[in-house]
Amino acid sequence: MTEEELIKGCLKEDRNCQLELYKMFSGKMFSVCLRYSNTREDAEDALQEAFVKIFDNLSKFRFDGSFEGWMRRVTVNTALRLVQKKTPLQFAEDIATTRSIADQTTIIESINERDLMKIVNTLPQGYKVVFNMYAVEGYTHAEIGAILGITESTSRSQFARARKSLQHNLQIMYQRD
Repeated sequence: MTEEELIKGCLKEDRNCQLELYKMFSGKMFSVCLRYSNTREDAEDALQEAFVKIFDNLSKFRFDGSFEGWMRRVTVNTALRLVQKKTPLQFAEDIATTRSIADQTTIIESINERDLMKIVNTLPQGYKVVFNMYAVEGYTHAEIGAILGITESTSRSQFARARKSLQHNLQIMYQRD
């Protein structure tokens, strides 16, 4: 069954299509939830709520873009709302100019994804959310600012601070090995 046929079946509330759609995307969406949640249980709650929203709002999907991308946005927004409900995100003061660290040599390119995500999960929640939204999900700083209710420059500074913290933690980790 194609993705489009599954979606149309879900719109008709066909339980088999709903189950197949869930099986097809739940793993990927759970990974998204894990990136924003503090615990596995929180990620499971976010996934469940995200799929409820996905099925409730499936009629809003217009088949003119990536269905997985649409689901990912619903999932990210759901996970963010749950995180903010538990612990409001804290952001450092807005910094108008952030020192560029793009040209610094880093070990980030050589680390595996699992180890990187472990280190990302140690970041303060505000840094972690902005880092994930920008570096992993591909949101712009303007979009992040609009979603989180912060300025674009705050998003940029949080991302820069997250990267700097990640670089520092990676250097410490590799010095121990």
